[in-house]
Amino acid sequence: MFKALADPTRRSLLDELFARNGQTLTELEGQLPMTRFGVMKHLKVLEQAGLVTTQRRGREKLHYLNPVPIRLIHDRWVSKYAEPLAATISGIKRELEEKRWTSTP
Repeated sequence: MFKALADPTRRSLLDELFARNGQTLTELEGQLPMTRFGVMKHLKVLEQAGLVTTQRRGREKLHYLNPVPIRLIHDRWVSKYAEPLAATISGIKRELEEKRWTSTP
């Protein structure tokens, strides 16, 4: 699962599914600057990690976010040991990223 989450493109796919679950490959492909084949490869890694599930609806294959594995990692590692520190660090990271994107010409 860590390998699946390490790639920024795969994290973007998970963000897209979080925003609107049940998207087709074509819909997801439209959100990323890469080929259909590239998106398929990333989705396969996410499926193998258990982070994405699929369901057939006629000719369409719908992709759904499965947040359970991420929550299990959170419960095991973050909440027990470092919740206050992790919250502070993630807040700082979010602020820096927002400043980076708003100050970019």
